Amino acid sequence: MSIEEVDAAVSLEELRDVLIDKTGDTKLANRFRALFNLKSIGEEFQINAKKANKAIEYICQCFNDESELLKHEVAYVLGQTKNLHATTYLRDVLEDPNQQVMVRHEAAEALGALGDKDSLPLLTKYFNEDPLIEIRQTCELAIERINWEKTSKKNEVLEKSAYSSVDPAPPLPLDQDYKIDQLKKILNSQEETLFNRYRAMFRLRDIGSDEACKALASAFADPSALLKHEIAYIFGQICNPVVVPDLVKVLKKKDEAPMVRHEAAEALGAIATDDVLPVLKDMLKDDVDVVKESAIVALDMYEYENSNEIEYVTVKN
Repeated sequence: MSIEEVDAAVSLEELRDVLIDKTGDTKLANRFRALFNLKSIGEEFQINAKKANKAIEYICQCFNDESELLKHEVAYVLGQTKNLHATTYLRDVLEDPNQQVMVRHEAAEALGALGDKDSLPLLTKYFNEDPLIEIRQTCELAIERINWEKTSKKNEVLEKSAYSSVDPAPPLPLDQDYKIDQLKKILNSQEETLFNRYRAMFRLRDIGSDEACKALASAFADPSALLKHEIAYIFGQICNPVVVPDLVKVLKKKDEAPMVRHEAAEALGAIATDDVLPVLKDMLKDDVDVVKESAIVALDMYEYENSNEIEYVTVKN
């Protein structure tokens, strides 16, 4: 949706008020839709920088919210806008010990997605010093991605992805003719760098076949919650029903990290086959807030996928 289309529908301030729940009774699903509308404006900074930056600032007001799920999505969205106006806010979140790990992780990842070279010293600090492995690993990936962007990108031939997301790592290049079994081996290898494992992951995503998806699902046995949450996320992009049983198993695993379970829930909402509906409804009673909220959002996505709506980002009254 362009700036002009949003203008015709609802103002920036109205979108902000929905996003921050100014009335105190806005449905979580509608807050997410407002966020995606604001994102579409924030990424058009080359057309109207003042308006785009204002959208970024309104999005960042949500970092004061209580919802871990919403704040994590806010950080992710900022990284996808390519708008460097977001970097100051993202650095503040990464440095804030009162923010939840999932939110801080997403802020670090967003700095990498933005290719923000000025954030390298901060990312290096938290890579070396943070007590949480999820933060250290995210900073490692962000540093590698920024350095790759500066040095190696122009020399590699990459497959044109069917997905619009700015990912934590690029896929392995096409001039290396990897078979699926080889990519699976790299993905699951504890000897490989995390960045290279992610590169194998995204190469498998871009292949997207049943065999590639099952290779990706094999990494749900990995000790890294960060890697597993990314696997679940990309299953929501691929939307191949072959992985529904794997995602359901992860979602129902009570001792799995919330960041992994939440991504599994949202992936199931995106795949939206009939058999995921009762599973998601059952998760509305989950003890973990971020999982419960993810089920709410996933059910909204399920409803959209099975509706006649043209765009998911439409804000309903």
